[in-house]
Parts: sequence; C-alpha cells; structure tokens
Amino acid sequence: MRALFTRSIILLLLWLGIAPDRTVAAISDGIRDVEPQLGEDQVQHDFQAGITSADMSNIGVTGGEPDTQRHREEKEQLLKRLNKSHGTYNVHHPRWRLLKTIYSFRRYRDTHKAEVKRWRNLHKQVSNKQRATLEKAVRYGDKLNDLEHLIDRNGLLCDGIAETAMGFYGIGEDELDSFIREEEVAGRGSDRVSVTQALKHYVRDWASEGANERDAAFPCILETLSNIFPERSSNNATAFEIKALLPGAGLGRLGYEVASLGGFEVTINEWSTYMVAAYRHLEHSTVPGSIQLHPFIDGLSHHATNADLMRAVALPSPPAPHDPSSVLLVEGDFTTVFGDASHVAHYDVLVTHFFIDTARNLMSYLETIHQLLRPGGRWLNFGPLLYGTAPFVQLSLDEVVLVAEEMGFEFGDLGDACGLLTFPGGEGGLGKVRGKDAAYGFDERELRRNAYIAQSWVAVKVT
Repeated sequence: MRALFTRSIILLLLWLGIAPDRTVAAISDGIRDVEPQLGEDQVQHDFQAGITSADMSNIGVTGGEPDTQRHREEKEQLLKRLNKSHGTYNVHHPRWRLLKTIYSFRRYRDTHKAEVKRWRNLHKQVSNKQRATLEKAVRYGDKLNDLEHLIDRNGLLCDGIAETAMGFYGIGEDELDSFIREEEVAGRGSDRVSVTQALKHYVRDWASEGANERDAAFPCILETLSNIFPERSSNNATAFEIKALLPGAGLGRLGYEVASLGGFEVTINEWSTYMVAAYRHLEHSTVPGSIQLHPFIDGLSHHATNADLMRAVALPSPPAPHDPSSVLLVEGDFTTVFGDASHVAHYDVLVTHFFIDTARNLMSYLETIHQLLRPGGRWLNFGPLLYGTAPFVQLSLDEVVLVAEEMGFEFGDLGDACGLLTFPGGEGGLGKVRGKDAAYGFDERELRRNAYIAQSWVAVKVT
C-alpha cells in the first residue's frame, strides 16, 4: 500500500514538473543495490530509490543542450532535414524514424513485460512437482517478479529519453499520438530490440563495466592521434585545431576522449535514431552516476547469478570526459549528410571505429572518406570486417587495403598499442596493418565471449 502511495506521489510530481527526488527520499528507505529474490518490502524500497536516483536526469534538471555556434548552426540544419516537407515522407524519412524511436522508448515497459509474461507462460508448462522444486530451491516466480520491478525502473529512464528527444526536436504529444495511432492501424509495433541495444551501448561507452571493451581499442586510436598531430593547438598557441570526424559514433564516448586530448575540433556522426536519442539524453545528464539502469534483464541466457543479471549500472562513470560543448553530433547517413561543398576536403583526420563493415556499399564509404579528407589528411581505422545483411560488396582485408591504395591512400606505420602486424613482411599497405583482440559483448560477467581480431591502419590521402 505504501509503495502504491509513493508511486502515485511521484507520478503527480512529474506531471506538475517538480523534481520528486527529495520528496521520495523522505518516503523511501533508499536501498539501491538489487539482489535476486528480494523480499516484498525490500523490492518496494529499492524500486522507489531507483526512481529517486533516475528522475533527476530523466526530467532534465542536470543540464541543457550545448549552446556553441557550431551546435546552434547544426541544429538549424538538422531541423530542416527533419521537416516533413524535406524529401519524401515515408518510413525512411528521418522524422518518421525519429517518431518511431520515441514511440519505442515510450513502449519499453509494455514490450519487456510482454516478454516476462511469455516466460511465465513457458514456466507453466513444467509439472506441478517441478514447479514446487523450482520455488523451493530458487523461487523462480519471485525472480520474474523482480524483473518486472526492474523493467519499471528502466522504463523511467526510457521515458526520460523520450521526453528529452521530444523537447530537443520540438515534437508535440499530438504529433506523437497521431503517429502511434497510424502505426497501430498499419499493424506495426514498437522496436524492442533497438531500444535494448541503445541501453546496452550506454554500458559500452559510458559505464565502468564497459572499460574492457574501450581499453582494447581506445589506446591505439588516441596514441596514434597524439603521435601524428604533435603540434596541435593545445600544445602550440600558434597552431590550429585539428578537425576530426568520427562516423558511426554510437553514444559518442570515443569522440569525447579525442576532444579531451586537446587541440581537436571533434564532430561525431550517427545514423541510428535510437543511439541518437540515448545520446541526446546523455548530453543533458553530465553529472556522474546520474543515469542508472539495469541493462542485462532483457534475456536470461549466459548469466552466472541472478545478481549479475539484475545488477544496476550507473553512468557516466568518473573520470569520463563529458563536456557536451566539446563534441558536435551530426545526425544522418554518413554518405549523404556531409554531401555539401562545405565538408569536401574539410577534415584533417577521419576515425572509423567498428564502422566500415556496417556499409551497405563499402565503396561509397571509402569514396566519402576520401572526399571529406583534405590533401594530406589521415584515415585511422580500428575494427572488424563483419558485414551485415546483403551488402553490395564484401571485401577481404587485403582487398580493402588494395582498393584504398588505388583510391589515393598511402598507408603508414602504427605503434604497438594497435597490436601485431597482420601481414608481416607484406608489401605496401599490407605490411602496415595491425590486428589485436577486441571484445564486443556489453556484459563483462556473462558466460560468453564475443571478440574480433580488430584491424587497424592509418593512411594518408596523397591524391
């Protein structure tokens, strides 16, 4: 009863636009760490405490969007691209995809609780004797109850992401409601998987739990950038800022790390509106630990313990560099959004991190990289060659190098931080490429490992 009263107070405060953290703190016992099979009172207290800690960022009280000239100019262009009159409005239009994203974050609770309901129905297929054993040994029913409570907690974050996006892009409730009705009439639901993946990228980019994955890649990239641009403006008052572009940036952590080196004007690019929406919320939530979520509760496989399954993750985790004004996000398709003349031969370095294999047409990616770099500009790559569904071209590593050389790139040397030579004694660019193990799995505690021998190179645009 007390939990229901507390939740009612929270919802009323949110509706009135009042931060509920102090009010709930006065009611809640403030228990934060979730353990499996919690007692009823403990689940209620912990659930209320999670609402308290999440609401500060969810209602946007920790900060606003960056207000530099670069950010203002790009937002003006972005809103033009998002206008329904810009191009043909259909399921490929950026505004349609944005509305679908907001709708999907709003439906987080419904889609994930539907999955728990499916698990409950499957649980009913075991015999009464087997269910009795399960309840006595591990309290399986309570486990599913706990997961539903944590879905509610994650739902608050997803509500916050949706609200931040609506405010940033100027989307009103009437437009969103109309879109949802049209989707329901068309028989199209929300995208549960894309929302889940965006939340897990919070872990990969911004939580301490993602440090192992970042540490496999970032030292190679950051050390190389420091070595090839030693006279950038941070070290020399007469030098200029190095213009760096990072396409396929996800939730932007690598861009912030590059900016923290000093002397770089960093632009990141991302096509996925789910990643973009999560990033925009992060832009407003710069206080360390202000975002809390339970990112691993979408599936029950590969968990050693329920504590691992249900654990909370807080972000951004200190000492993460997180000054949103130091990084500019340009939304949209890499091969088209930089198509105007102002971007041609504009960048000093282009960093592709886990990116080039996402191309539908790899040749278009390579041509765009070449076009955007100034003469003498550098292309720095780190990542695998895991091609997606129905790509037009699927090149082996040696073919990528040969095609790049044909386009006018000359490959250079990398340090040991980028791994071992992939083709020892190879001629030309083949003898410069390096490879090292790089994990890609989001959850460092799960009973599974997914890793690539990521390939890295730095190449100069010579023609």
